[in-house]
Amino acid sequence: MSKTPLVDRLEPEDWSGAMGDKWLANLEQFEGMIAPIGAALMKHAGFAQGERVLDAGCGAGATSIEIARRVGARGAVLGLDISRALIDKAAGRVRDANIGNVSFRCADAATVQLDAPPFDRLFSRFGLMFFPEPAVAFTNLHRLLRSGARSDFSVWAPARENAWVAQIMAIVGQHIDLPAPAPHAPGPFAFDDPDYLRGILGQAGFESVQVDTWQGDQLVGGTGASPAAAATFALGVMSFGELLDEANPAAREKARGQLVELFQQHQTRAGIAMPAKAFLVTARA
Repeated sequence: MSKTPLVDRLEPEDWSGAMGDKWLANLEQFEGMIAPIGAALMKHAGFAQGERVLDAGCGAGATSIEIARRVGARGAVLGLDISRALIDKAAGRVRDANIGNVSFRCADAATVQLDAPPFDRLFSRFGLMFFPEPAVAFTNLHRLLRSGARSDFSVWAPARENAWVAQIMAIVGQHIDLPAPAPHAPGPFAFDDPDYLRGILGQAGFESVQVDTWQGDQLVGGTGASPAAAATFALGVMSFGELLDEANPAAREKARGQLVELFQQHQTRAGIAMPAKAFLVTARA
């Protein structure tokens, strides 16, 4: 879906429950953070009038609505997400916008079966990194596409190449022992190795895989966040906030103070701008 928790965890995030609810509660901040990458991916995809598009991991529907506008009345968009709370929010947004060519379904993209013609396009803004069995999941998505259909999706580059992650984790690591991330485990950095990703897509039947790099600033805590608000956001939505509490509540306050100092160094009129890097992936079914 159109979301990404911000650090690797020992266990997969429960997007159908707690993590989906957390995303919804911080919707404006999350969507504001990844907006630059989402805009680049949308431009990269270059949708045409009349196309039928599957938006996998659509979250609260922002990308689905934008795609619906681009494909026009002759086109159609189906947004899939495993979170009922986010799908309900997406449906409400569509009603408010009075858009008739987009619909939503609460389902797992890894297993969903659709009684519909194959789609012309697959799209996902950070919604495809959380599959326990990625080859199986992408094989299922491949079945939902017509032959030659184009897929466009974004995934994060390695954490060490994302300053907004690396610098935050360096601070937190001063106070607690962080769990070592398991390579290719479900999570935001599951596909940080383009060669591994190409292999998964090849197993699933995708061809002509192209991986382009996006680099730029993203706003930690969303547009207009102050250093204090960004620190509160980071500790509230990143998994290490709970780890800090469990280890030593005093450590959380020390880390929060350091995060505020870090974010002050990156404060701009738009918000807390820190360097980020992602991959924009294109493939053919």
